[in-house]
Amino acid sequence: MTTLYAQPYNIDATGFYFDSAEDYDAKAKGNFDRYGQFVEEYEIQFIDGEAIDVEVAKAWGLSQCNFAEFFDFIDECDDEQKRLYVIAVDHCGIDHASVAANPYDSDITLYHLRDLKELAEEFVEEGLFGDIPEPLRFYIDYEAIARDLSMDFRSVSSSTSSEPAFA
Repeated sequence: MTTLYAQPYNIDATGFYFDSAEDYDAKAKGNFDRYGQFVEEYEIQFIDGEAIDVEVAKAWGLSQCNFAEFFDFIDECDDEQKRLYVIAVDHCGIDHASVAANPYDSDITLYHLRDLKELAEEFVEEGLFGDIPEPLRFYIDYEAIARDLSMDFRSVSSSTSSEPAFA
């Protein structure tokens, strides 16, 4: 379960913990400062939850106006969808709205490899450079291909995964 905290901007008010949009609404309606004024504005802070949800919250840019969608997203998505969201938005700079709507349709392919040289070898093996006869593959400069790939691919890592990936 994910727990957030609503920290009032009003220094005379007390915040509250919540774990759903409904919980927030119920607690916010009854939150007044020490002078009896209704508290309207809060900073939303991630307090507790799974490691992947922490990463999603960072990429999401949690605020008072988007935490309800955040709860919906983490409830509906599996860990792989969340990982794709974090990589697309936080590491690749793709627009939040387009990725959040459908994380699997973000035009990002992950290659879980050690380095770009290994990615170059995989691309040659898959035939992305055309049909190269087996005896000629010994003469391919994979380091040069890796340097070229570094312009289009970036290494991404996440605290939720121990293996490097290229997107």
